[in-house]
Amino acid sequence: MKYNFDEIIDRRNTNSLSYDGWKPYLFNLPRDEAFPYPDHDYVRMWVADMDFATPPEILDAIRARLDDRILGYTCLYDQSYYTVLESWFLKRYNWQIDVEELVTAPGVVPALNRLTGLLTGPGERILITTPSYAPFKKAGDYHEREVVTSDLLLRSGQFGMDFEDIAEKLADKRLNIRLFILCNPHNPTGRVWTREELLSLGELCLQNDVWIISDEIHCDLLRRGRTHTPLSALFPASDRIITCTAPSKTFNLAGNMMSHLFIKNEAVRAAYKKQFHEMLSPLSIVAARAAYASCEPWLEALVTYLDDNFSYLQQWLQNTLPLARFAVPEATYLAWIDLSAYLRLLPDPRNPALFFAREAGLLIEDGNFFVGNGTGYIRLNIACPRAVLEEGLRRMGAALERYT
Repeated sequence: MKYNFDEIIDRRNTNSLSYDGWKPYLFNLPRDEAFPYPDHDYVRMWVADMDFATPPEILDAIRARLDDRILGYTCLYDQSYYTVLESWFLKRYNWQIDVEELVTAPGVVPALNRLTGLLTGPGERILITTPSYAPFKKAGDYHEREVVTSDLLLRSGQFGMDFEDIAEKLADKRLNIRLFILCNPHNPTGRVWTREELLSLGELCLQNDVWIISDEIHCDLLRRGRTHTPLSALFPASDRIITCTAPSKTFNLAGNMMSHLFIKNEAVRAAYKKQFHEMLSPLSIVAARAAYASCEPWLEALVTYLDDNFSYLQQWLQNTLPLARFAVPEATYLAWIDLSAYLRLLPDPRNPALFFAREAGLLIEDGNFFVGNGTGYIRLNIACPRAVLEEGLRRMGAALERYT
């Protein structure tokens, strides 16, 4: 096998958020806070980066750039970079990007914070669906913009948008909603929105003169047979849709600090460039280019490994926690699992993440981390070697068995 996803890589002493930063990030506790398990013994299945080695083609490209020996001020001047991006999106999603619309950001989360301030003013509100990736709400909080929520509905085991509720809130002048932030595919549920769903949402927003930021960072991490549709591709005449993409989730480059934003509206794009013009890391540029130019075989192997991990998880839940409700997500490497039948029997069912940290030496995120509409759920990152997944699940089952 060319790529070894079973390799367990020691992340100690690398300033890893996953390894070193979990106490302050998950529980707002100091790093030296005492927990029952030694820090090195924790199974980490929480934050959305992978425990797999970054593709060797990317690491080779970085090494080659280091051999140039000068890491001076750097911007994007190489036209081949844009050609590689054009080829990727056209081949995989039949989306003809316009590189004239492209601006960069250190990540999608900083992009959300920047764009929210450009697209909304005081007294204007933002609409998101819940459960939601928490930075969507934090982007509003950062600019003192109230965030309105619309709960996703669970029908026949699948989450879907409540278009009646969304339409009512968008049309309500008292709410004064000016921005909708979409997650496509969705985190944490893993839904890949259909063409029909995206058309319905886009039409509702545009009819009500509402901007849309479409976070499509998980678009490459699809289950076999699924197809991602970029929202902007469905509304080529509109300049009120901004698409955010990045190689970070796909190729385990979260620390590379490089994302691509497609801003069609000329005035907004000019304002963004004026306010956020910045130099780029030369290593970020070569890493992103190598990812899109050379790493499709690695991605195909990754998807196969993730599919197998999800199959293992599904079978384990059926055998060990049969009252859990779980469907393999259509995209992402994140499992959204309803454990309410078990969690409600715990001494403190309100804090499942803290329970598993203290009782199982297992780090996960629970529904409290996803704004709303997540009670009884946990989010499990299965982008890890199978042995790690097996041990994490073993610990989860043993901890729940002691109480339920």
